Amino acid sequence: MEHACSHSVDHDLSNRPADKRAGFARWLASKDCTGCWRSARDADSESKEEWLATKRAKEQEAAVAWAKRFGMPQLEGPDKALDWGERSRHQLMTAAHTALVIEGTWDEADWAELEEKARAITRAGWWLDQRDAEGADLVELLDAATEADRGTENPFR
Repeated sequence: MEHACSHSVDHDLSNRPADKRAGFARWLASKDCTGCWRSARDADSESKEEWLATKRAKEQEAAVAWAKRFGMPQLEGPDKALDWGERSRHQLMTAAHTALVIEGTWDEADWAELEEKARAITRAGWWLDQRDAEGADLVELLDAATEADRGTENPFR
């Protein structure tokens, strides 16, 4: 059988009912052979991985710039959680600002108070745990944070 990719492959259709073989053969002929299909799939996986890496790098760059601009402290935790925690914090804070200030009734003084509470939470894991939260819920989440979630940095070091 000649496939859409122009490769010829022998297929054993004896396990198909006789009345379904012709239709299945037409369908197979309209598809790439297994080798070409796998190559395309693997290339798609590589391009998806590249796309995701590029996306994460842009998100990280935005999160770092945002943290610097608004005086957010460095997060603490395992190395593998730090970048993800920064991105999660940035996304949640941005969503909260949109929900509470832009679309809500908060003024800049209310927002400044919330920012101070957010600055106190320096455990990357806490921000990761909240990554799926709605922006409007940030006030309640910050109030529920424990001392373990707050910074352990000693300013006198």
